[in-house]
Amino acid sequence: MIQKLFLLIMAVCLLSMFLSACGKSEQSKTFIVGFDADFPPYGYLDNGEYKGFDLDLAREVAKRNGWEIVLKAINWDAKDMELNSGSIDCIWNGFTMNGRENDYEWTEPYVDNSQVVLVKKDSPIQKLQDLVGKTVAVQTDTPVQKALSEGGDAEALGKSFRKLVITPNYNNAVMELEAGSVDAIAMDIGVAQEKIKAGNFRMLDEILLSEKYGVGFRKGNTQLRDTVQNTLKAMVADGTAAEISRKYFNGKDVIVLKP
Repeated sequence: MIQKLFLLIMAVCLLSMFLSACGKSEQSKTFIVGFDADFPPYGYLDNGEYKGFDLDLAREVAKRNGWEIVLKAINWDAKDMELNSGSIDCIWNGFTMNGRENDYEWTEPYVDNSQVVLVKKDSPIQKLQDLVGKTVAVQTDTPVQKALSEGGDAEALGKSFRKLVITPNYNNAVMELEAGSVDAIAMDIGVAQEKIKAGNFRMLDEILLSEKYGVGFRKGNTQLRDTVQNTLKAMVADGTAAEISRKYFNGKDVIVLKP
């Protein structure tokens, strides 16, 4: 009798521990966001702290769902390996949907971004036609690189360059522009606007191409995608997303996602 009572107590304790562990696991989900730490104002390292428009959006999404957020800076070339291996839950950092529509589970686009050309303030380059015979830098594995390369939408323009230089990130490209080793950079307008704040650069008026940003998840992971998207829409509806946008885009609301 005593042995049966002991076994019953043990079973109840084990069941209680199991249920407690399950509840704790569900409530303390870790949300791992992969991003490029050299991509201001979307994500960047500042005095040892990760900051940025997309990172603040991700933090708020995690907060509203009771998740612990982990911001993981990744090598942009290895983003698919990071995502498919499960080491990150999503790619969220000025991530272009155009041309990748079938490669990920996407949220609806939340930013309509354009690709522009950045030059030195005193550069004689005034329009896209002036890039003929010039050396132009792009970041690796970006839509603008593909557009300017063979088979891309802007292939003819790319072929007119003296050289198309592919750099690992925009910070490297800017350093090359400052040093005079390239004449211009084809880049995201949000990043270009950030670089212009230093006062050494300007943008051409002509747009190279337009693109949309979304949050990318592993194929099949629609449940997490839907949760993030619905939370983002709630943030748009209550004005939080616009508030975060104004913080990073000189008082402008760049959000295009509808509640």
